[in-house]
Amino acid sequence: MLTSQKKKRVVNEHKTHETDTGSTQVQIAILTRQISELTSHLKKHSKDHHSRRGLLKMVGRRRRLLHYLNTTNPKAYSALIKKLELRK
Repeated sequence: MLTSQKKKRVVNEHKTHETDTGSTQVQIAILTRQISELTSHLKKHSKDHHSRRGLLKMVGRRRRLLHYLNTTNPKAYSALIKKLELRK
């Protein structure tokens, strides 16, 4: 899981204004970081099905947030996709 220091670093990189901690972009960035850490964990522990279920739930939540961001603010969506390198 993300430590509080790593989470603060991710929030500082993706915040839209000074007191922003929960905007859509920040939530997607945090989920992306959690997904990458959990993926590396599952490469070592392939039979950890409980963590795999959590990973699938996170991926689904990120997908829904990305869809919401794309419908409300397409410019921010494309910038975030490029910044996080999610799609080609």
